Amino acid sequence: MVVTHGTAQPGRGPGAWTIGNFDGVHLGHQAMLSRVITVARRKGLAAGALTFEPLPREHFAALRGAPAPPRISRLREKLELFAAAGLDRAHIARFDARFAALAPEAFVENVLRRRLETAWLLVGRDFRYGAGRKGDFAALERAAADSGFELEAMPEVSDAQGRISSSRVREALERADFASAERLLGRPYAVSGRVVHGAKLGSTLGFATANIVLPRRAPLAGIYVVEAQGADATSPARWLHGVASIGRRPTVNALPAPLLEVHLFEVSEALYGRHLRVRFLERLRDEMKFDDLAELRAAIAQDVAQAKDYFATHG
Repeated sequence: MVVTHGTAQPGRGPGAWTIGNFDGVHLGHQAMLSRVITVARRKGLAAGALTFEPLPREHFAALRGAPAPPRISRLREKLELFAAAGLDRAHIARFDARFAALAPEAFVENVLRRRLETAWLLVGRDFRYGAGRKGDFAALERAAADSGFELEAMPEVSDAQGRISSSRVREALERADFASAERLLGRPYAVSGRVVHGAKLGSTLGFATANIVLPRRAPLAGIYVVEAQGADATSPARWLHGVASIGRRPTVNALPAPLLEVHLFEVSEALYGRHLRVRFLERLRDEMKFDDLAELRAAIAQDVAQAKDYFATHG
């Protein structure tokens, strides 16, 4: 899959495209990608997705000084899921003040026609584009007719509870309902990232951790039973059991942004630089501030014991 950025680069030939945040790449998104790929293959076009970084709601939240919605998937994870779905192209538009100010007509001309060379486009009927979200599906239909590309409306993808959406995935994760999140995503929820050096507090307490920085707020917070892939150098696909914390480490040296700290039961060596995929299985408790390191060490020992009990009873 070819990944491109920006708006000034020339296109790479005509393509069939879809547009969205694709946060989580849930079953609704997967249906869109599948439709684009099917049409692209039939028409002899490249299949592509246009997405944004940061996400539009994150951009506007920052302008207001307000917290943005939690991010389900990092950009790298999203691109990996695009590639696994079979897309030929992914274009990442930087959503900044300049991009947000594009008039609907300029978005069609500069982005869809010139940059992406759109021959066929799939969006939902609730799709909005351009400054102030002034462009709607009806306006896009007229623009498509004028510009010579085909436009198709994507029907909603629903289950018994209604439309499948990123909001529903976030809500399921926030209440630690991992079974519901898995049904909406079509796969178990996981967070991936590269292990970085930390303060070595876990080693001091007797529970060494692999630390992964979370550049965006995750929909999870607290202590969890997990399994991680990528820690075993001889068998990177092997899932190893562990316990993890997502939080700001309030007891010692509180952090300005959340950190994922993973303690794996079968790993003793340092994992710096490794790329881990961490799958969340059950929530154990909230993150807490303890009076001293002895209390913190006892709490972690209890977390580890509970996690081991979980694996003993769940095979």
